[in-house]
Amino acid sequence: MGNGSSDHHSLFPCLPSFQALHIVILGLDSAGKTTVLYRLRFNEFVNTVPTKGFNTEKIKVSVKGSRQTVSFHFWDVGGQEKLRPLWRSYTRCADGIVFVVDSVDTDRIEEAKTELHKITRLAENQGVPVLVVANKQDLRNSLSLSDTESLLALGELSSATPWHLQPACAIIGEGLQEGLQKLHAMIMKRRKTQRQQKKKRCCNKSGNYKV
Repeated sequence: MGNGSSDHHSLFPCLPSFQALHIVILGLDSAGKTTVLYRLRFNEFVNTVPTKGFNTEKIKVSVKGSRQTVSFHFWDVGGQEKLRPLWRSYTRCADGIVFVVDSVDTDRIEEAKTELHKITRLAENQGVPVLVVANKQDLRNSLSLSDTESLLALGELSSATPWHLQPACAIIGEGLQEGLQKLHAMIMKRRKTQRQQKKKRCCNKSGNYKV
């Protein structure tokens, strides 16, 4: 627990994951990213400090409708403006992205929108599923889901980018498990599509050599 240091994990975060799904948690500073991470890890609220580098945890989550558990390797990366250029290093091998938004901080929603669209438009992130967590929904003055979707312009994300908007309260954990279920489903759907496309390409290539 705590901020990670700059080592080979930060340069190649996909290396130690192996069979675990590589998930990167992003968002502006103070959106609640680390609170999300440790609520998932310990199932309780943990006081956090601003992340100056990254936090990483492996967490097993039960899959709805089966006895299967899925191992998620989460990378929670600092959201301060000076750290955002580093996000790309962490998303390079990502199976999915969790983007946490402060539903109360309406003054920075445009900034959050800019960063979300910037990271999803990167060539290496095309098609990577995105779970947008509308955090702090327990507060009276939080944005509604429809307003959040509109202000973040989620409908304008690339057609290749599957996404789901999940209302949540990280402090008590409400909505987080449901969000991960949705993210897992999107990741599995993408993998199935990729397998089918690969199989089709192999068949087409094989057919070219037929006499």
